[in-house]
Amino acid sequence: MRLRTALFLCGLAASATLAGCSSVPTSTPIIGEKVATNQIFTSEYGPVEDHGYALPAIPIQRVDPKYHRQIVDYKTDEKPGTIVVNTPTRFLYFVLPGGKAVRYGIGVGKQGFAWEGEAYIAWKQEWPMWHPPEEMAQRKPEVAKYVKEGMQPGLTNPLGARALYLFNAKGQDTLFRLHGTPEWSSIGTAASSGCIRLMNQDIIDLYSRVRPGKGARVVVQQ
Repeated sequence: MRLRTALFLCGLAASATLAGCSSVPTSTPIIGEKVATNQIFTSEYGPVEDHGYALPAIPIQRVDPKYHRQIVDYKTDEKPGTIVVNTPTRFLYFVLPGGKAVRYGIGVGKQGFAWEGEAYIAWKQEWPMWHPPEEMAQRKPEVAKYVKEGMQPGLTNPLGARALYLFNAKGQDTLFRLHGTPEWSSIGTAASSGCIRLMNQDIIDLYSRVRPGKGARVVVQQ
């Protein structure tokens, strides 16, 4: 597995903000996709009560429709249950049986923080705490207080409502995460600092589909 620089930067809040994007609500066939969208879940981004937290609705009309959660025809040799992250297109695929996949829009690491390779989801957590590494605290003193004690779960936590933790083949933590984000406007951009972020409503859906273990394979493409 090949991981590039800045493994420790996961969870840094994005700074980019999208203006109201516009696009036709169709899916252009790319990277394994054969035909257009089978089903789109634009209505699934309303307010959510989750474990005592009140997630606000996402103004989904301001997010390009291609990044809305949808089921697509997807040709791949990967087994159902595999997660394929295609960094250039800003899409994450959860492979389904029958040549289908659930496709989610994602935010990715900006240039210099990109990574690629294979891993597996060793464990997952609802409403995780965030522990920024010391390297980040040295550059951003305002987060230093969270290094040891961690930032409590909540609506402003950079890891959002869920986190999936990626380990390599040797069982070592890669320090990369698939996680939620309160910054829905960063979806479709290269604004985060290393990890793969999804809208909170999407990471909740993906979390429900994943069973941690060596079989929960993740392939990241650059």
